[in-house]
Amino acid sequence: MFATPSADRVTARPAESQVDMDLFDIGMSFSGVSVLRGVSIRIVGGEIHTLMGENGAGKSTLVKIISGVQEPTTGTMKIDGQPLTLASPRDAEANGIVIMHQELSLVPEMTVAENVMLGHEPLRNGIFVDRKSLRKQAKSVLSRFGFTLDVDKPVKDLRVGEQQLVEIARALLMDARVLIMDEPTSALSQTESDILMEVIRDLAFQGVAVIYISHRMDEIFEISDRVTVLRDGDMIGSKLVSETSPSELVEMMVGRSVEIVKVERKTHPSPDVVLQVENMTLKQGSRAVLDDVSFELRKGEVLGIGGLLGAGRTELLESLFGARSLPDAGHMTLNGERLWPATPAEGVAAGLALITEDRKGNGLLLERSIRDNVALPLLPLKTRYGLLSPRMETAEAASAIEKLRIVARGPNHVVGRLSGGNQQKVVLGKWLATQPQVLLLDEPTRGIDVGAKEEIYELIGALADSGLSVLFVSSEIPEYLAVCDRIIVLCEGRVTGELSADEMSVDAIKELAMRF
Repeated sequence: MFATPSADRVTARPAESQVDMDLFDIGMSFSGVSVLRGVSIRIVGGEIHTLMGENGAGKSTLVKIISGVQEPTTGTMKIDGQPLTLASPRDAEANGIVIMHQELSLVPEMTVAENVMLGHEPLRNGIFVDRKSLRKQAKSVLSRFGFTLDVDKPVKDLRVGEQQLVEIARALLMDARVLIMDEPTSALSQTESDILMEVIRDLAFQGVAVIYISHRMDEIFEISDRVTVLRDGDMIGSKLVSETSPSELVEMMVGRSVEIVKVERKTHPSPDVVLQVENMTLKQGSRAVLDDVSFELRKGEVLGIGGLLGAGRTELLESLFGARSLPDAGHMTLNGERLWPATPAEGVAAGLALITEDRKGNGLLLERSIRDNVALPLLPLKTRYGLLSPRMETAEAASAIEKLRIVARGPNHVVGRLSGGNQQKVVLGKWLATQPQVLLLDEPTRGIDVGAKEEIYELIGALADSGLSVLFVSSEIPEYLAVCDRIIVLCEGRVTGELSADEMSVDAIKELAMRF
């Protein structure tokens, strides 16, 4: 399942383009609390070096130090044998160190071309932006990396995966000697991920040192030369990928053996149909993003909605919830009654809850407390005037913290200061507080670590055991095998097949996802 990097790819790189970067005994403390201790790593030009570790392991802190965002409390850095002190990200870029963040930093109202060329706009007479040249150069950059996007389209109108392609193109535009890539494929389809893998290999062949951060084990074994594991701020070890295994790396990360296995269920789905969708068609312009889609969801069932990015998975969930325009054809039945929510408020009132793929952009108020976030969707349900008593808000938040095992200081803990896995639990908690009958999960484990994913899988199974019906979408095929009772697969908006738990396999799902 996992490919080992080719030795030929490493040795064939041009020496004149390479760079050596050394980190010695790097440590970081905040208010006397140590978050990073004694990290020593060598980053070599032409090598793809992966950083692994659970959320909170210290990866982000280390990356901020390398990219000039923070100065280390202890330790030193060198580049090509010379001492390196970085007071700002601008200093880092001046030394050829470029970072591509997982959290998108695009300007929503600007076009694809404007975002790609941001900070590098071509000028006429040294004053005015040459818009014709800007569009031409943006097209050139995108086509160079195999990305097909409309350069005149506002970024706000792109899907999350498409926005990530813009972020990637912008980062690759700079002439990087050291390129840091933080979860670059987290919102990409398999086809787009394959294209990016080739881009990264090409950059490494040209002598660029690539620091790659990913939770996806198959990616790491496909593309990496070396992997370094952090845990709780300590460097656990650094190994050649060809000399380690997925199980060893996971054990290094979490301190115990973890495998993605089928979640054990206490009950079987009921034969009672909770949600039925018949002949649903949803058009965007002249194109049908969903075409004659039909399925049934039973009480206590986890039904996977599979397919590649752009297959219509997110559009399906959003339309069921009322977050899109009403379908052009078809109908939906919930507990025997026909309805189609025209707004999210109607969806919530009907007993639906949507966990969006972008938890930080659409799912949470990061600067507010757990209590405020959990209370938000309850306002139209439990109050007449849009107000909840402080006592009720605190009680609901405390209940979510206890039931979902959210690691926090209490209901007043600011959500933005939680780990990714605990943030995702807050999103779940706020929607579970509405007591939904159908839970719509869109990429519920995106950007969280192995240990946190395991907890989310178990939680989904427990919710289904309690009688909740779940629609589940993921870009990681093994997740369907771990949590789903059944899966229907979409390709270009159409259902190409259905698989039971016994019929599900990575290959079977891939075949249906690419059938057209």
